[in-house]
Amino acid sequence: MTLHEYDVVIVGAGGAGMRAALESSKRARTACLTKLYPTRSHTGAAQGGMAAALSNVEDDNAEWHTFDTIKGGDYLVDQDAAEILCKEAVQAVLDLENMGLPFNRTEGGTIDQRRFGGHTRNHGEAAVRRACYSADRTGHMILQTLYQQCIKQEVEFYNEYYVLDLILDKDPQGTPEGEEVSVAGVIAYELATGEIHTFRAKSVIFATGGAGKVFKTTSNAHTLTGDGMAIAFNAGLPLEDMEFFQFHPTGLAGLGILLSEAARGEGGILRNSEGERFMERYAPTIKDLAPRDMVARAMANEVREGRGCGPHKDYVLLDLTHLEPAHIDAKLPDITEFARTYLGVEPYTEPVPVYPTAHYAMGGIPTNVHGEVLRNNTDKVKGLYAAGECACVSVHGANRLGTNSLLDINVFGRRAGIAAAEHALETAEAAPLDETAAETLNSTVERLRSTVGTSEAESVADIRRELQATMDRNVQVFRDADSLQQAQKDVAALRERFTKIAIHDRGKRYNTDLLEAIELGFLLDLSEVVVLGALNREESRGGHYREDFPTRDDEKFMQHTMVYGGDDLRLDYKPVVVTRYQPMERKY
Repeated sequence: MTLHEYDVVIVGAGGAGMRAALESSKRARTACLTKLYPTRSHTGAAQGGMAAALSNVEDDNAEWHTFDTIKGGDYLVDQDAAEILCKEAVQAVLDLENMGLPFNRTEGGTIDQRRFGGHTRNHGEAAVRRACYSADRTGHMILQTLYQQCIKQEVEFYNEYYVLDLILDKDPQGTPEGEEVSVAGVIAYELATGEIHTFRAKSVIFATGGAGKVFKTTSNAHTLTGDGMAIAFNAGLPLEDMEFFQFHPTGLAGLGILLSEAARGEGGILRNSEGERFMERYAPTIKDLAPRDMVARAMANEVREGRGCGPHKDYVLLDLTHLEPAHIDAKLPDITEFARTYLGVEPYTEPVPVYPTAHYAMGGIPTNVHGEVLRNNTDKVKGLYAAGECACVSVHGANRLGTNSLLDINVFGRRAGIAAAEHALETAEAAPLDETAAETLNSTVERLRSTVGTSEAESVADIRRELQATMDRNVQVFRDADSLQQAQKDVAALRERFTKIAIHDRGKRYNTDLLEAIELGFLLDLSEVVVLGALNREESRGGHYREDFPTRDDEKFMQHTMVYGGDDLRLDYKPVVVTRYQPMERKY
């Protein structure tokens, strides 16, 4: 077991992790740990764009962007965070441009912009061109650009190091309010050797991405198993607003592979089996460019009411056939190729079958606007930060607007990197390490590796498949008390079966069998939190829609859900930060 010491350790090398690393490494000695090679991180799958009120194509301003973000999040957004996000958006885009990111250009040479769902001018008057983009490969370009800059900056990467534990100097739940809790470091498993490594640090940043693999139908990569969220939760920290999960409207039907909202931003139209542009009934003003939660529910409702397409009437159609092929090739090359490759559909001449797919967790590890992690409603964990999808600022509230995620990772990744480095420079010495933590974790890993399969042993793959099936069936676009209670019962039974799992690979080098077992434990932890939050939030808001409570209840639920772990999960709530925008009915 090897010990490493750094000023700042960043867990995750996607957009948020590398943006943080760029800032941190300018000020302090920084290590970046990732279970993947950095350019394989899921940021590379983001397609449509990055929002900023540049006004390059149409009149726009940060105040309109802020209002759209808050309204889009169904007023559960912390408004101080939204104001920072939208004010710093323009500089975030210009920073990437200065780093060399190849944005699409207008004829005049400025960064081009296109429409995206929920982004409007003059507080909802009409859709506005706000998304800065690089064809439909924007996330990929951001990831490559940031990685090049990190190499230039000599950030120290530990590729294929899987962080399994967070070390704090005290129990966050057992420490009285007002008393200081500090981070000491993390423990990681090296995939190539099977060795355990301890990283001691004055500051730690979690930027580990989402948890879409709790669902079967998802746009998320197989690696998005909520590791950072679950590790923080198991270390005694709360998770915030985990019931709010976004289902992206346009996943390829039956597969969940994402077709960017950029397709609708460029003029794509959703149609039902009758050929009707049905979004005109649900959002008369901006139609197909309504926020994602509204479009996803509208699509699911069309299918439920018998207007779905195909032999089983289980999807709707995304129609691009009225667009010029040259326009499609220039603006949407990747997603049209996906339709050809995975469904055998030619988007020039045929509409593409689509249906909602689990896409983004609005909740996560609670932080303030500097990325500092909170252990309750008021107290910070000294030296611990989080950014990106694993964090909850909360800048997305109950529903994230498209293109605000790539903005979030850049704005708050940067802020977390600066704050973490400054804290490290102000701190004489890292908090003391629990010297038994690495040995305990190593014993746990070795015990799991040495499990012997018997006729009674449970399969990791079987439990994961059943978990994802019950989450898809009971906790998806539409929910009610009965479905959520069924999911709660199913997850509890699967957790009991998880104690009897056996793995087959006894080796130490690249033991994916072992890692999938660990990841399944994280998925079970997070599924319990998602279901508990959804069951207790007896209202409909954003991505959380309760058929038995179909209206928003601001009097009772204009607050963030906080779930704490331990022997029994504990619920608490935290007020939403309201600055200028009072809640109103959400119409488009």
